[in-house]
Amino acid sequence: MKRFLKVIMVGASMSICLAAPLRAETLADAMAGAYEHSGLLEQNRALLRAADEDVALAVSSLRPILSWSADVTRRFGKVGTGQFTNSFAETEANIGIIASLLLYDAGRSRFQIDAAKETVLATRAGLVSIEQQVLLRAVQAFMNVRRTTQFVALRENNLRLIQQELRAAQDRFEVGEVTRTDVALAEARLAGGRSGLARAEGDLAQAIEEYRAVVGRAPGTLNSPGNLPNLLADVDAAKSVALRKHPDMTKAQKDIAAAEASIRASEAALMPQLSLQGRLGAQREITGDDYGRTGSIGLQLNAPIYQGGALSATTRRAVAQRDALRGVLHSVQARVQQDVGNAYALLRATRASVTASQEEVRAARVAFEGVREEATLGARTTLDVLDAEQDLLDAEANLISAQVDVFIAAYSVLAAMGELTAKDLRLNVQTYDPAAYYNLVKDAPVATSAQGRQLDRVLQSLSRE
Repeated sequence: MKRFLKVIMVGASMSICLAAPLRAETLADAMAGAYEHSGLLEQNRALLRAADEDVALAVSSLRPILSWSADVTRRFGKVGTGQFTNSFAETEANIGIIASLLLYDAGRSRFQIDAAKETVLATRAGLVSIEQQVLLRAVQAFMNVRRTTQFVALRENNLRLIQQELRAAQDRFEVGEVTRTDVALAEARLAGGRSGLARAEGDLAQAIEEYRAVVGRAPGTLNSPGNLPNLLADVDAAKSVALRKHPDMTKAQKDIAAAEASIRASEAALMPQLSLQGRLGAQREITGDDYGRTGSIGLQLNAPIYQGGALSATTRRAVAQRDALRGVLHSVQARVQQDVGNAYALLRATRASVTASQEEVRAARVAFEGVREEATLGARTTLDVLDAEQDLLDAEANLISAQVDVFIAAYSVLAAMGELTAKDLRLNVQTYDPAAYYNLVKDAPVATSAQGRQLDRVLQSLSRE
């Protein structure tokens, strides 16, 4: 009885599980999953945190520097005058505290801080660019799963139709209406249909793997993507938006600003540097009673005179790097405008392809039904029916691909304009705040401060993730 009840309970639970429908996934769900799953985003977020720390390092150069030193020294030997010699041995301990503070360096440290801050902004823009790539790849993965799923269904339906045609050809062959050739043609087309189905299933398996790699889970039932995103009708207006908003443009501009600050810092390195230095020390003879206390405070002014041309070369190199980045900005500007134009051209082409494919499917379906009806009356051959069926299959496949390509092209337009982000799309995710970590480290807190302890908790949380 216990075994019987156990079997009933297991069967009932399996029935409930099978009856429960899987949650259908939307395109927004796929993009949200990619945003949360992407290791590439995590990698570049870590690189951004490293750039944030460069600001803290630059700020620390304007802070007081404190250090301590201690040593124990054993001295021994002999000293003599004429025939008289004396041996000595003594042990001395020293401890000291050294402090220094930079008072003036012609603005070099400030320029280095500015360069680090501009680099942070450039790195943030690079992170947004990576985010767009991740989300566009999620769109492509989602739509390709839908495409290949429909291809498999189309091939399966085509295979059933060919099997029906084969049976009809065999029946007509038995009564002498067609020849063995007609049956062989149907058999060959059936084998080709099975091959096409196998290829479609293979393409679907690959699309599922791509979806799993991008989103972090296997696809469930994928809903229709719904309406296309709202896009500007004017291509020139879209190009203007892209020049203002695209993260690659922002990154190139901030890289130039960082290079300009580096040039000024290199020039300031040729100027004098003034610092305040102080020292407190204590000495104690361990083997005796001698001791001492010392202290000093003073200003130190130093400036380079000749360093083999290294400082001048550093400045010239910074200028060359700035000029190279200006060339990058020019190239990025041209590429961004070209990408927008290409994306709109592709969108127009795919929309026209959908319209043409819809008409092609309508005409091919009418032709197929007519040829099949004529074949039953003996006016058409089996080959005519199979050819008409293949034309219909090709037309339907073209329509499916065109409809998928329209969505990919539309989201490619958003990416080209710099508007394919989790914030712009209002995805249901906890968006990453690039300024949160920067605000914790920009003042270069020490580990023992409250802000430093908060940073430790943040880093521990990131490590667990």
